[in-house]
Amino acid sequence: MTKQTIALVDDDRNILTSVAMTLEQEGFAVRTYTDGESALQGLLARPVDLAVLDVKMPRMDGMELLQRLRARSSVPVIFLTSKDEEVDELMGLRLGADDYITKPFSQRLLIERIRALLRRNEAGRADGVGTHSGVIRRGELLLDETKHQCTWRGQDIDLTVTEFLLVKALAARPGMVKSRDQLIDAAYGETTYVDDRTIDSHVKRIRKKFRSVDDDFNQIETLYGIGYRYKDH
Repeated sequence: MTKQTIALVDDDRNILTSVAMTLEQEGFAVRTYTDGESALQGLLARPVDLAVLDVKMPRMDGMELLQRLRARSSVPVIFLTSKDEEVDELMGLRLGADDYITKPFSQRLLIERIRALLRRNEAGRADGVGTHSGVIRRGELLLDETKHQCTWRGQDIDLTVTEFLLVKALAARPGMVKSRDQLIDAAYGETTYVDDRTIDSHVKRIRKKFRSVDDDFNQIETLYGIGYRYKDH
């Protein structure tokens, strides 16, 4: 069985060395980068299963790296942010990060988050409840979980792991209102603490992606103070 590959991007070589050693002991293959520029080139040339990005880096910071990466890839991403930088966390999630951890962090926590995100990625590809061969069709929407593929009116929508799981949770039960808590559980599981605004940020990103191929996309409705639902017509 091939090892899952994790990319670590941080300008602090001490963090890179110690985290890389821990991940290798846990059975992962690891690639390390000390700046955003080389990481972008490396990740696009040789994709990985998951990337851990530091926000503050020279040459290209984590935010810009994520933005440029997201234009070409939906690889699962965990952000490392300094504590009290709530703006960074929210910005990171709005740009398409799947999770974040604040420094200083325990390596055990990072390993748990990496495993949880990889499991979510696999779950997004696995056969879903009430679907045939992992495919959900809702009018113009097609979600193929085995390929992690989403199309709207025949055009590909490149969703991150989290976004895919959110669309799946909504589209699986059209017309049914899902609270933010239910959506957090669907996308993150019950182990990760995420606040409501994070879900709102993801939904904004999802709508933007669908509207990039269809200006009139309005299938995901907001019910203020309650949650979201996928229109059933």
